[in-house]
Amino acid sequence: MIKVLPRNIIRIIVLVLFQVFILNNLQFSGFVNPYFYVLFILLLPFETPGWLLLSLAFVLGLSIDIFAQTPGLHAAATVFMAYLRPLVMDYFAPRDGYISGTYPRVFYYGFGWFLQYAAILVFAHHFFLFYLEVFRLSDFFFTFRRVIFSGILTLFLVVISQYFIYRR
Repeated sequence: MIKVLPRNIIRIIVLVLFQVFILNNLQFSGFVNPYFYVLFILLLPFETPGWLLLSLAFVLGLSIDIFAQTPGLHAAATVFMAYLRPLVMDYFAPRDGYISGTYPRVFYYGFGWFLQYAAILVFAHHFFLFYLEVFRLSDFFFTFRRVIFSGILTLFLVVISQYFIYRR
């Protein structure tokens, strides 16, 4: 547990800086926006208490909001994602439960498990974020396309990171 804290502090700082300085400047015609910072919530240990999970999600979202000048949008979306995370993990839990000391990663539970787990949470985050940003239903299908395309790009980056950055 002692090793987990510094690793997560470094991870949150690196992901916020990567999102703010690189990915926020890569918009494909204002239509597709990759939000790679959600990887932090996805990779937190299984044993993370609910109050800590929601608090970390709020701090992560608020730090993105401060740099992106979007008051509360990312904070609300990441808290929503963190709220759904235990429900999704329970739904996709192996028959014998999660093995103590493992993390929600491709290398522990396989590509199929991770893809389903990450896809539901990434698309829930994007759906909440983009519809909160627009805050009207008149642009429903345009916003839905943004959710789909941004979600696919974010999910691609998250899955690729499992093979290049995070190893056993």
